[in-house]
Amino acid sequence: MMKYLSIALVVLLFSCGKEENIQLPKAAKTIVSDVQDHSPIYIFFRSKEKDTLAEVNRKNSIISTNWILNIDARLPLKLVIPEVMKLQEKKRQEKAHKNEKAENFYAYADSIGKNMAFIPFTKVFYKIGKPDKNKLVFHFRKGKDVVVFKGVDVQIKDLLESFYATKYEVTPKVVFQFDGNMSYGEYLQNKILLNGFKDINEEFIF
Repeated sequence: MMKYLSIALVVLLFSCGKEENIQLPKAAKTIVSDVQDHSPIYIFFRSKEKDTLAEVNRKNSIISTNWILNIDARLPLKLVIPEVMKLQEKKRQEKAHKNEKAENFYAYADSIGKNMAFIPFTKVFYKIGKPDKNKLVFHFRKGKDVVVFKGVDVQIKDLLESFYATKYEVTPKVVFQFDGNMSYGEYLQNKILLNGFKDINEEFIF
C-alpha cells in the first residue's frame, strides 16, 4: 500500500534525474484504500510564460496492470480530461496484452485517515461539449457547492438523497456536466462526494 507522506506527492523521476512534485487532491474519506498490481501515470502542472500546461509521464505504465493516475490538483479540467481520454483510448484499444480485470484509478490524499486513497473511473466515457437534451443533466459549476437538478439548485452533498427520493415512472439517464475551467482538485472532490451514484458512465466537459 502507498503511504501518505504530505499534501504533495513527491515523485523521483530517475529517467531524467530530477525530483518532481505533484499536489494531489484531498478529500475526507477513502473510497479504495489499496490497489495491487498497478502502474503509475503522472500528469504534472507546468507553466510557460502565461500559459498553464499539463505534462503526461506514462513511461512506467504497463497495459495489463491497474493504472493509477496521479494528477496535479491545480490543473484545469479542460487540460486534464483530453489527456485522460487519450490514455483511456490507448488501453481500451489494446488487443495483445489486454487484461479485462485491469482498472483505472485516480489517486488522492485522505485528509482524515492520513493515507493515500483511490477512486475508480474505468467505465467512465468522457466527452467534450454538452449532452443531449433527453438526458437528466447534473451541471457542476466552478467554485459552486450547488448543482442544478430539475431546474433547482441543490447542495452537492444532498444531491444523492434528492435524486433517489424522487419517484420516476422510468429512471432517467443521468450524466454529469463539469465546467472545464474547474480545477481537477475540485472535480475529484465532487466525484468522491457523489460516489454513491451508480451507472453514471458519461461525463461531459464544456
